[in-house]
Amino acid sequence: MDGLSPIERRKLKARAHALDPIIHLGEKGLTAAVIAEVDRALGAHELIKVRAGGLERHAREAALAEICARLDAQPVQHIGKVLVVYRKKPENS
Repeated sequence: MDGLSPIERRKLKARAHALDPIIHLGEKGLTAAVIAEVDRALGAHELIKVRAGGLERHAREAALAEICARLDAQPVQHIGKVLVVYRKKPENS
C-alpha cells in the first residue's frame, strides 16, 4: 500500500478527531487476539483509534508500526497514548 499524502493524512486526522478509541492495548501489548480485533475493526470502519495506555512511548511506536505492517494499514497519527490507523476498504466491498 502506498503511503498517505500530507493532504490525505490531514483529512484523516480531521475525520478521526470525533472518534473514540475502539481497541484498548494493555500491558501485554499486541497479542494475536488484539491484532485480529484491529483487523476486524479496520474492515468495518476503515479509520480507527487504538488506546495504548499500558505501553511506554517506544512500545506504542513499535505497536503502531507492527499493526500497519501486519494488516497492510497506514499510520495516521500517534498522539499521546492514542494511535490512529487507516486501511482503505476494498472497492468491491
